[in-house]
Amino acid sequence: MKINIGRRLVSTLFFLAISSLAYIKSFNVSAKSAVLICADSGDVIWSKNPNEPLAMASTTKIMTALLALEESAANGNRSLEITEEMIRVEGSSMGLRSGDKVDLETLARGMLLPSGNDAANAAAILVCGTVDKFLERMNERAKQIGMKNTCFCTPSGLDRGNHHSTAMDMALLGAYAMENEKFAKIASEKYSVVQFENSDKKIWLKNHNRLLNLYPYCIGIKTGFTEKAGRCLVSCAEKDGIRLVCVTLDAPDDWNDHIFLYNFGFSQTKIRKFDDTNEKVEIKIENGDPNILKAIGSTSFSRTFKNNSTSEVKRSIILFENLKAPICKGQCVGKIVYEYEGKKIGENLIISSHDVKFKKVGFFRKIINFVTNILKSIVNFIVNIFKNIVNFII
Repeated sequence: MKINIGRRLVSTLFFLAISSLAYIKSFNVSAKSAVLICADSGDVIWSKNPNEPLAMASTTKIMTALLALEESAANGNRSLEITEEMIRVEGSSMGLRSGDKVDLETLARGMLLPSGNDAANAAAILVCGTVDKFLERMNERAKQIGMKNTCFCTPSGLDRGNHHSTAMDMALLGAYAMENEKFAKIASEKYSVVQFENSDKKIWLKNHNRLLNLYPYCIGIKTGFTEKAGRCLVSCAEKDGIRLVCVTLDAPDDWNDHIFLYNFGFSQTKIRKFDDTNEKVEIKIENGDPNILKAIGSTSFSRTFKNNSTSEVKRSIILFENLKAPICKGQCVGKIVYEYEGKKIGENLIISSHDVKFKKVGFFRKIINFVTNILKSIVNFIVNIFKNIVNFII
């Protein structure tokens, strides 16, 4: 009887596994290209033609707005007076007029909410002086993020030249951009009222991203459309500490595509905590009193992975070089780095658990240490020569 029950249980589990696999492979979305990833680990949960180069329309403005906000944080929220050259652009607009004076954060809102092409052009000129120089910065940042199949030819997303990306690249960009707190805040706003600097003029901006209203866990980020690109959408959703990014390119039914993929994705992911608060490390400190530093891991973090992930997380302890006394209690002396599929996903700090004072060395001890170091150098030199001779003979 027990054997039969066991066989039935195994058969049932096998059937459910096969059925789930068949379901995952069979379901489809309207998008020509799509991908769903874990935002923090980059784990791909589901994809369809994720690396196919396609036009990405105004989702381009994710990069443009991000660079504008980074410039604002680094060098101040600068303003500029709008000229005809800046707003001489077709398509969607935030309503800029020649003579208006606006700052970088206002332009970022104008890009991320109503998808203003005028705002994108103006921001490019304010940040780099010319649109062409700004495009160079966009493409350089794309390489840094790991966007291997992307070429930005306009800051707005209008089709020109070889302007293209892939669903995978845009997912990487979306996850990266949402790590910027100011960007994430603006991208989540359903509407905003902005005040121009040189007048009483105010503009009410409405976010084109309807997913913010349609899906309760959506927290951003950007829509796009051109005749060539079709409907494009990069979105981000968060539930129970799990953050996912979804991208669809050329998707007639993009809202439903994203809702469907998120509902599936949240059922296929898990959170893993990396806690190093109990990690203990001993380090020899030159001229230290005491000469052995006892350090401890002080932090922890969590990351999201798909349930059936088979890749291992690599853990490395990295101590700062040339640690010398004095060292104060609580001073950071190293870090524990975690990598997943060749990408750094986080780190925890290692701090000193006590003070290490500088131990004065007597005159004769200094001479002994000096002679010892010279002898060590000579021995190492001779050993290396011997190794080279042996390698040459062999």
